[in-house]
Amino acid sequence: MDADLRLDAQLCFALYAASRATTAAYREPLAELGLTYPQYLALLALWEEDGQTVTGLGARLHLDSGTLSPLLKRMETVGLLERRRGRQDERRVTVHLTAAGDRLRERAPDVQRRVLEASGLTPEEMATLRRLARRIGAADPGPADPGAADPPATGPGATTPGSAAPGTVPAGPAPPLATQHTSVQTTQHPGPHPTQNATQNPTENPTEE
Repeated sequence: MDADLRLDAQLCFALYAASRATTAAYREPLAELGLTYPQYLALLALWEEDGQTVTGLGARLHLDSGTLSPLLKRMETVGLLERRRGRQDERRVTVHLTAAGDRLRERAPDVQRRVLEASGLTPEEMATLRRLARRIGAADPGPADPGAADPPATGPGATTPGSAAPGTVPAGPAPPLATQHTSVQTTQHPGPHPTQNATQNPTENPTEE
């Protein structure tokens, strides 16, 4: 049987489009908390297990140190977490929630509820989709996602947790669903390359400085 080469028949494109829609659903509720999407993911991981090492947290989020370190620094600056060096080994750095970071957990269920409503799926359908997405993600041997950093926050539009400026939106999609790979140049397909992360458009998330 010949392969179906229609664009709409490609799994990679379906995941890409679905991920963009899902990420967009997070924008408004997270902006109300003064959070970006990568910051929200980091908080989710720390709410589940506080005091993780930077290395462990990076592995959990599929982020390399060059992306994760500026992200944590930004969150530390606005008072959501703090980094602590080990007493016996200063190379070992752990990440700990502050009281402010922990309090945001109380507002997270509303974020999840609004995202579910925006998806149009039932809770059962969402659970099935999540299970299948995890199976696909578990098969990915690729490197950490280099593009899921926050954009630089400068000027009067910079936000603090719980108070977001109008129009501020979080950057980037969830790294754990899949990892982004450098797009391979091609003259045949102007659309997203099959190896490009289905969860992210590289032009949407400039690397944090």
